Amino acid sequence: MSPTARTDLLLPADPTQRGIARELYALAKDQPLISPHGHVDPAILADDVPFPDPARLLIVPDHYVTRMLLSQGIPPASLGVPSVDGSAVETDGRTIWRRFAANWHLFRGTPSRLWLERTFAEVFGVRTSLRPETADAVYDEIAARLAEPGFRPRALFERFHIEVLATTESPLDDLGRHAKLAADGWGGPGGRVITTFRPDNVVDMEFDNWAANVARLGEVAGEDTGTYRGYLAALRQRRAAFIAAGATSSDHGHPTALTLRLDEAEAAALYERGLRGAATPADAEAFRAHMLVEFARMSIEDGLVMQLHPGAVRNHNRPLHARHGRDVGGDIPAATEYVHALAPLLDAYGNDPRLRVVLYTLDEYTFTRELAPLAGGYPALYLGAPWWFLDSPEGLRRFREAVTETAGFYNTAGFVDDTRAFCSIPVRHDVARRVDAGFLARLVAEHRLPLDEAAETIVDLAYRLPKRIFKIGEPL
Repeated sequence: MSPTARTDLLLPADPTQRGIARELYALAKDQPLISPHGHVDPAILADDVPFPDPARLLIVPDHYVTRMLLSQGIPPASLGVPSVDGSAVETDGRTIWRRFAANWHLFRGTPSRLWLERTFAEVFGVRTSLRPETADAVYDEIAARLAEPGFRPRALFERFHIEVLATTESPLDDLGRHAKLAADGWGGPGGRVITTFRPDNVVDMEFDNWAANVARLGEVAGEDTGTYRGYLAALRQRRAAFIAAGATSSDHGHPTALTLRLDEAEAAALYERGLRGAATPADAEAFRAHMLVEFARMSIEDGLVMQLHPGAVRNHNRPLHARHGRDVGGDIPAATEYVHALAPLLDAYGNDPRLRVVLYTLDEYTFTRELAPLAGGYPALYLGAPWWFLDSPEGLRRFREAVTETAGFYNTAGFVDDTRAFCSIPVRHDVARRVDAGFLARLVAEHRLPLDEAAETIVDLAYRLPKRIFKIGEPL
């Protein structure tokens, strides 16, 4: 990529807008990175050992990559994706990399191509274009960098200019990695690496081994989860432990956005049916919906920001799930309704200034029709960045176009990278900053926004908004 192309990547083609966008991007590009939602394994930073070979770092854990290859008949096992059924998988990193490079053309026009190319160039300094015939050369260049001390996880964290990185853990996690980070001066309240409370595996009765998970929750929390009241006490206890480990938010990945306000007896009856293994799918949905309202109540008490990520049909590719487990690219978005689904929660707490709920969607048609009007009408609601299947340059642009006229900029929560791919974090934030620079430049060129206000806004979007909305650096 030429120097000009690197400078103007994703900026508007119109010369007037491009000039303005360059000025705005220059204000945002070096702002510290706030990563308030993601799935990086905290062990990477707690242990700070060198990364494995390039394939195991960049290909094996990236379900964006492996699902695309699967769509063309290349099985995940041949790409080194671990199996849960004991079947054999490829273990040679160079073989995996060659297979990936041989199919590099599949990623033309995709955000995965953009993220990977920028990661190769900006993180590892690779200037050789990836092609089947250059696979070994690119592999060797990255492998050589990974052997250097400056490419260990904590050194890269510093180079990436990350101010705060939030990981995501289950209430069953002992938070040992976060304890080590805190002992090293990296974690705890106000730390550089913080945790996020993700209770899906003890809330969703349709989650694998839900009853066993609930029993384990009781053991970890020291509460009797054989009763509904004991269950709630255990969740409160774990939330307190997560806050002590630096958490500022919780995260809820429910199939739908449904919320319900049940009385204690109704909720306890659902809970007991679940423990007996007698809960129906309707029971499971009702219990999830009720627990979102309970978690909103808990958030008002303890200060955690709620994040709601509904709308994914998990493990849609059942053979893939059976062989490789969860989170390997087998999930599919579904249409999601918010206006009626969220009404019980909003009736109870939507106007309470102590509650902060960040809403995400995989159904972008709801941005204009439902989510922007909701966020523009309730003090408790903010719009999360385009997520997962929508976190592309086009998705980010459509988001700004869809929501700004109704919700403005300041009912949005800034960018979240939502990634397991640690080395792609700076690239993803850079893409978002470039897209926002282009959007704001158009408003300036159309005389809809003064340049000085656009300059303030882009820094808010890149840095100040996510820091404020997710309470980064604030006591809860």
